[in-house]
Amino acid sequence: MGATSNTEIYLQARDLLLDLGGRHAEAVEQFAWPQLQAPFNWAVDWFDAIARGNDRTALWVVEEDGSEARYTFDEMARRSDQVAAFLAAQGVSRGDRVMLMLNNQVELWESMLAVMKLGAVILPATTALGPADLPDRIDRGGARYVIANAADTAKFDDVPGEYTTICVGDAPPGWAAYRDAYAVSAPPAAHPGTAPEDPLLLYFTSGTTSRPKLVEHTQVSYPVGHLTTAYWIGLRPGDVHLNISSPGWAKHAWSCFFAPWIAQATIFVHNYGRFDPAALLAQIRRAEVTTFCAPPTVWRMLIKADLSGGPGRLREVVSAGEPLNPEVIEQVQHHWGLTLRDGFGQTETTLSVGNVPGMPVKPGSMGLPAPGVPVVLVDPITGEQAEEGEICIDLSRRPVSLMTGYQGDERRHAEAMADGYYHTGDVATRDADGYIFYVGRTDDVFKASDYKISPFELESVLIEHPAVAEAAVVPSPDDLRLAVPKAYVALAAGWEPDRETALAILRHARDKLPPYQRVRRLEFFELPKTVSGKIRRVELRGREEEAASAKSSLPEWRDDQFPELRS
Repeated sequence: MGATSNTEIYLQARDLLLDLGGRHAEAVEQFAWPQLQAPFNWAVDWFDAIARGNDRTALWVVEEDGSEARYTFDEMARRSDQVAAFLAAQGVSRGDRVMLMLNNQVELWESMLAVMKLGAVILPATTALGPADLPDRIDRGGARYVIANAADTAKFDDVPGEYTTICVGDAPPGWAAYRDAYAVSAPPAAHPGTAPEDPLLLYFTSGTTSRPKLVEHTQVSYPVGHLTTAYWIGLRPGDVHLNISSPGWAKHAWSCFFAPWIAQATIFVHNYGRFDPAALLAQIRRAEVTTFCAPPTVWRMLIKADLSGGPGRLREVVSAGEPLNPEVIEQVQHHWGLTLRDGFGQTETTLSVGNVPGMPVKPGSMGLPAPGVPVVLVDPITGEQAEEGEICIDLSRRPVSLMTGYQGDERRHAEAMADGYYHTGDVATRDADGYIFYVGRTDDVFKASDYKISPFELESVLIEHPAVAEAAVVPSPDDLRLAVPKAYVALAAGWEPDRETALAILRHARDKLPPYQRVRRLEFFELPKTVSGKIRRVELRGREEEAASAKSSLPEWRDDQFPELRS
C-alpha cells in the first residue's frame, strides 16, 4: 500500500536507504528522491511527527567544565513551538529572513526549528564574525531579524539596516529577551503552508578564494537532500552522533541537525574553548558515541594523540570538508580497526560522493557518487565527460539536493550552472571501478616544469612526517621552471623550526615523491584559514607572487641549501 502523507513518503525513502546500507549498487539502482506534495515543511511534517511523545534524547550538550544538558525529542518539539510563538509575536512571518548567530547551545536548535515552523528563512552566521563582516551579511542576506548571544550584541551597534534584534541572555536596551519565549503557552505549531520550492536556508560560503557567495536552499534541498548524508554516515535510529563543526557553516546543518534527526539519532555536542584530543576521546567513550564525523584537521590532530584507549562504542567514522589524507585513514585503521571514510559535498549540495558503509575503500579516493546524485567529470577544455576533469552534477537529471543558486550574483550563478552542469570547481580523476580521486581546486592545481601538480598529493605525503601537523603546497615563482612546489608547514608540538627539521621534512618528501613533484622550498608558517577552518591557499600564493614581484626573499629553506639532498 502506497504512502499517503508527506511524512510517510519521507519515511519510506529514509528506510530504503537505511535498509540498503552496505549494498551501494542496489541503493543507487533503487533509490529515487521522494516526490513530496505541497505544502511541505520538514519541522512539522518530519521532526514534529517523530518527536511528539518521544522521550528519547534528541540533543545532548556537554560543556567544557563537565556540566551537561539533555533534551528529548518531545521537549525540542514543545520548546520550538514556544519559540515560534514568541518570534511570531515579534513579527516574524513566512518568508522573513532571520539571522541566527549562536553557539552550540539549545537555543540554536530551538530557533532553527521555530523559524522553519513559521515558514521563515534561516540565515546562519558564525559567532566568529566581527563588526566589519556583518554589514555585508545583513545587507546581502536581507536579514529582518537577528538572534544573538549577549556577548555578541555590541557587534551590531553600528551595522545599518531595518532589522529587529533578539538577545539570548541579558538583553541590552533595544533588544528583545529570548528567554521570554519560555513563558509562552503555545499549542503545537500549525503548518505554515510552505511549498517544496520555497526558500529555507541562506548560507554564506567560507570564501577560500574570493568574497563569500550566498547560497539558497529550499524546503527540500537540504531537508530531503540530506537523506544522502545520513546514508553516507551510516546513521541508524538510536545512534549517538558527534560531529565537529562550528555553527554558522553548512556542515553544521549537515551533521549536527538534519542527518542525525533524519535518522532519529541523538545529536551529541562537546563544547570546548581549545581543542584537546584527550578530552574529546574521553567524551566519545563516556557518552558511548556510535557515529563520529570530523574535518581532516581534527583527524590529523587525533592521530598524533594517544589512540590506545580504543574507539569505545564507535561504529562509523567519517570525514568531510577537505580531502582526507591516506596516512590518516591508515592510522585510524591501525589503532582502532575502523575504516575512516571520506565524503564530498559543498555548501551548495548535500553529500554527493562518498565511501559508504560496507563499501571497499581505496586509499585517496572520496568514493562513489551518492544515490540520486548524477556526478560526472567534465574536461574543462572540451566540455565533454571524461575520466579526468571537474567534478560536476548533470542538470538534465538535477537532484533535489542541489541549491537553487547564488543570490544576488548573476555572473557567478551563470558560471556555476553553465553548459548543463553544476560546476563544483574541484578537479578529480575516476578509475575503472568508478571511484573518484580528488586532485584539487581548479584554482589550486598548478604547473611546474610543465608537469601538473596537485597540492593535495604533496600535502598527503608531507603530513606523514611526524613533524608536520598541517601543510599547504603552492607554486613559488621560479626563473627556470616557471614555478616550483613550496610547502608551508605548521609544526607538530615538540619540533623546532630549524635547519634540522627542514632537512628531515624535505628528505622525507624527496624519498616519497617522484622528481617532478619534489618539494623545492619550505617555510614554517602559521597557515591562514577561513573562519570555518579551511586553509586559504590563495593568500599563500599571493605572498609568493608579491615576494617575486618585489624581488624580496622569504624566510624559507630551499633544497639546494642542503648538500645532503644532492644526488
